Formats: sequence, C-alpha cells, structure tokens
Amino acid sequence: MAESVDVVVLGMGPGGEFLANELATSGLTVVGVESALLGGECPYWGCIPSKMMVRAADALAEGRRVPELAGASTLAPDWSPVARRVRKEATDDWDDSGAVRRFRDTGGWFVRGRGRFGGPNRVVVDGEDKREFEARIGVVIATGGVPDIPPIPGLDDTPYWTNHEAIEATTVPDSLCVIGGGAIGMELAQVFARFGSEVTVLEGSDRPLSREEPESSELLAGVLRREGVAVRTGTRAERVSHDGRVFAVTTGGERLRAAELLVSTGRRADLGPLGVERVGIDPDARAVPVDGRMRAAPGVWAVGDVTGKGAFTHVAVYQAGIAAADILGQSPSEAEYHAVPRVTFTDPEVGAVGMTEARAREEARSVRTATVRLPDTARGFIHKAGNDGFVKLVADAEEGVLLGATSAGPSGGEVLGALSVAVHARVPTGRLRSMMCAFPTFHRAVTAALDDL
Repeated sequence: MAESVDVVVLGMGPGGEFLANELATSGLTVVGVESALLGGECPYWGCIPSKMMVRAADALAEGRRVPELAGASTLAPDWSPVARRVRKEATDDWDDSGAVRRFRDTGGWFVRGRGRFGGPNRVVVDGEDKREFEARIGVVIATGGVPDIPPIPGLDDTPYWTNHEAIEATTVPDSLCVIGGGAIGMELAQVFARFGSEVTVLEGSDRPLSREEPESSELLAGVLRREGVAVRTGTRAERVSHDGRVFAVTTGGERLRAAELLVSTGRRADLGPLGVERVGIDPDARAVPVDGRMRAAPGVWAVGDVTGKGAFTHVAVYQAGIAAADILGQSPSEAEYHAVPRVTFTDPEVGAVGMTEARAREEARSVRTATVRLPDTARGFIHKAGNDGFVKLVADAEEGVLLGATSAGPSGGEVLGALSVAVHARVPTGRLRSMMCAFPTFHRAVTAALDDL
C-alpha cells in the first residue's frame, strides 16, 4: 500500500533540501528522497570544499608575491592541512547524519534510496526497503546532474578522477592531466599546480571558459601559463590508458603521461531512471521544461540543474523558493534569468552576470561595450602583484541599460555584486554614471567603464 503524504521531493541537493525544509516547516508532510548524501554536491564535493582548496592555494600565491612587495618569503606547501580541513570542517568525513537530523527535526521524512515515478503523483523508492508514496499535492524533481563523461576510447577502463576524487585527495599527485577547461577544471588545475603538481589542461574548444567573454579566457589562460600550467586549447584526448602506475593520454599523435587524470567536462541531467515518461516528460530530454513557477507537468515541479537554467547552487535555491511558494499557494513572482551571476574561483576570480557580448549580438541587440584593465586603475597600481583583471560592460545602446558584465581580478566575484544589481534591476546607465564609488577600490573600475560607454 502506498503511504499518503503531501509532497515528495526527488533529490535532496541544495535546491531539494531548501524546498523540502520550507514545506515541512510550513506544516506539510514532506518526503525527501536521496540515494547519496543529503545536501548534494555543493557541501560535499562542490562549492564548499573546493573553495577551501582554492583559499589554501591562494595563500601560497600571496606568499610568493612577498618578494615583489615586502621583502623575502620561504614557502613549504603542505597538502595535509587542506585535506584535513575538507574532511573535518566541510564534509564531516562525508557524513550527512547531521543534515538528516536537521531535516527530520522540521517534521520531514527522509528516505535513503532511488526514487522514480510509478505514475502521476506516485513515487516508488528502491532502497533498503522498497517504499511507495502517494503525493496529495505533487512531486518535485530536484535530482541535479551526473558527470558528463566523454566517450574516449579506453577511459572507462582506467581509475580516472571526477571532481569527487579530486576533492577527496589526501596527497598531491606529482603530475595531473585535466580534460576540460571549464570553471571546475581550471580551478582545480590551479590549486594542484600551486601545491607542486605538474599540470596539463586539455580543452577541446579554442579557449578555456568558452561560455564567458574571450577576454576572460585570455586572462586566465595567461595567468595559469605563467604559473607553469600547460593550457592546451583545440586539443582533444583521443585515447586513454593506465598501466597500473600512470595514465597515458593520446592527443594529436602525442602521448602525455600523468600520475592522475581528472575528467572535468561538465554535468548533465539523467532523467531516464526517474520514469518521467509516466508523467508526460521526455526521459531523453537534456532538461525538464518548466514555467515561471517551476511547474513541469500537472502535480510536478522541477528545480536546480535538471531545469537547464544554470548548474549553480544559487539558481537551485532561487528556484526552490519559487516552487515552495507556489506549492503553498502564495502566488510567487515568476522566475527571471536575465541576470544569473556566475563566478569562476580561480586567481584572478572571474565573475560574470547576464549576457556576454557575443550572446547580445546574437539577439540582434544594439550593443555597446567598454573594458577597463585593472592594472590601469589606481587600485590596480597600488595592488601591483596579482593585479591581473578587467571590468567589461555590455550595454544595450538603445535602451540605455546593461545587458551583462564581467568583473575579473582580485575579489572579482565580490565586485560583481553591484553589477548584478544593475543588470537585474535594469538600472539606466546614466543613473549608474551619477553614482559615487569609493576611491581607491577595484569596483571603481566600473565607473571608468561606464564613462567609456
């Protein structure tokens, strides 16, 4: 017999957990279903532990800048404190019992297992005990994504890393080959290189961070190359092998050898195992289509990576808030995606919001741009060592508003905050130009870029 509840949430990553907590706190009977760890990628293998690693690597970089600014420095990189902090402070040794307890304290039901649709408003969970639920209100799909592993001959027969193994590493490999020059690949490449690993990045497109501005790609590739990372663009792995000690990656007739191989080629939704066809959703789709209130089908909502609106924790939690309000009958404002912020936490940080110049031109906008290099600003001159970066604005000349912006440099993600407000609220550029910015700050580069518009 199916157990009757109000809502079943399939997937308890950041979006699913937030939504389930909101609904349970509001008095609904909510079942959260998760086969892995409650909390998902972000607290255990993504945002939190990876940025602890980035922070440690950045500290080493600052130490190496001392001779240019303040005397002499001697460094002895040690991965042990990093691994210990990830294990103890971030992940509690990859134990989610605390998160499970907090959810249950709200009145929620947590079920460990793999959930799938048995029909409309019906969910079957395959776990230690098979259970079936009938949802009086509906079901939320929040199952996130899985690594999108390319079909490289030989790869499946090797002990390659995904971001999970990289985050769990207790030692730094002597050498590391990274397949994929996106945000995660570039972050981890820089981290391990700063701790002494010989790193090579293979990116199939003509530049890393290919979804961002070309200036961001050029900046980051240049910095990593100066730090000793071999960033090879337009290069694809053709075959992979492992002899029990090292990896061999064949590319363009050349064989690269590395102690470890990290595959970081993005993530994808995996709808097939969910039985979504039973509620009218295409199981082969790349994403679940949703309306502005996250409704995917009658009695079905979807949030997070599966919606294809951006594989970011902040997008998932934003959508979860809208879905929760809709489920509770609160008539929320519909979702907007014209100002989605994104940050690559390398050094320099690359923050961006809204459209790139290329995307704006594809939409036949009347585009005007302006770019200011941080080394040419007062704060960049003062900062000196490690001042690589720029601010780029993409404006609609006819409407007089910003369509997008990039803030790359020291604390680039923090400088992005003001630009995100401007893009989100569609603040007229004339109004922005009348704003005072503190001197000397990195964000004052925004004022200079506005003047250039």
